[in-house]
Amino acid sequence: MRNHEVVTETFDYDGGRHVTVYIPPDPPEAVVFAGDGQLISQWGGVLEAADVPSTMIVGVHRPADETLRLHEYSPGFDQERFAAHEQFFVEDVRRWTRSRFGVVLPAERSAVFGVSAGGELALAMGLRHPDVYGAVLCASPGAGFRPPGVMPSSVPRAYLVAGTLEPFFLENATRWAVALRDAGGDVVMTERAGPHGGAFWREEFPLMVAWAFGP
Repeated sequence: MRNHEVVTETFDYDGGRHVTVYIPPDPPEAVVFAGDGQLISQWGGVLEAADVPSTMIVGVHRPADETLRLHEYSPGFDQERFAAHEQFFVEDVRRWTRSRFGVVLPAERSAVFGVSAGGELALAMGLRHPDVYGAVLCASPGAGFRPPGVMPSSVPRAYLVAGTLEPFFLENATRWAVALRDAGGDVVMTERAGPHGGAFWREEFPLMVAWAFGP
């Protein structure tokens, strides 16, 4: 049996930004692009242990400064910084993934995933680029990015989750689930007993991937 690999590359963006890629043991049948890459890229093992299609994780690292992270991940705070990160995330990283790993997958085999403020990034990228990401996987989103008054005519499939011990984030996730459903979206909204944190999100991740890419 082949072992998985983890590859980290440094890009010129923002003075040197890392992207870490989890390469599954078998050729990838699906790809998940994620913010907070230094965290999410380490979760490949939970996918290997689950009955899900072979999935590559492309994790774009966040900046160390939390304010800059929010400005990159959530439209409306700093439009210039958000737009620069959007181009890096959607265009540059995807182009590198194609050339470096030979992974070219259609939107229906591609998802964007995020937790907390990264959940806002996933929602924003999914709504703005439905031709790229066929599914949005969003855990415990913040409230900096809220559903627009007029939703796009076409919205991506979405799986949202939040915990009973994080009522603020549960309210945000529920608000998005209602808005996406009202816009005609295929939406799963799951409420779990759990707090705002990595273990809770990591346990949900394989369920999200199975929903996005399963039979």
